[in-house]
Amino acid sequence: MEDETGWIQVGGTSASSPYLAGVIGLAGNPGVFPNASYLYSHTAQLNDVVGATTDRQRLRRDYQCTGVTGYDGPTGWGSPNGLGAF
Repeated sequence: MEDETGWIQVGGTSASSPYLAGVIGLAGNPGVFPNASYLYSHTAQLNDVVGATTDRQRLRRDYQCTGVTGYDGPTGWGSPNGLGAF
């Protein structure tokens, strides 16, 4: 087996779930997260991720492929802006 060195690209829930668990742990408030309702009430503290690819026709039709202002399939409410939302 070849030894991998340097950076590798990962994504999806395998990457995002442990990341968010770590952020919530660092914020010191895990008890307020029995579900996501606390996070949804603090969306001003998230960076709204808005973007697209060059395949705009496909993006306009598919909720899971469109990053738009506000909540969307690929990014939810956005990425953490510090610990404010947590």
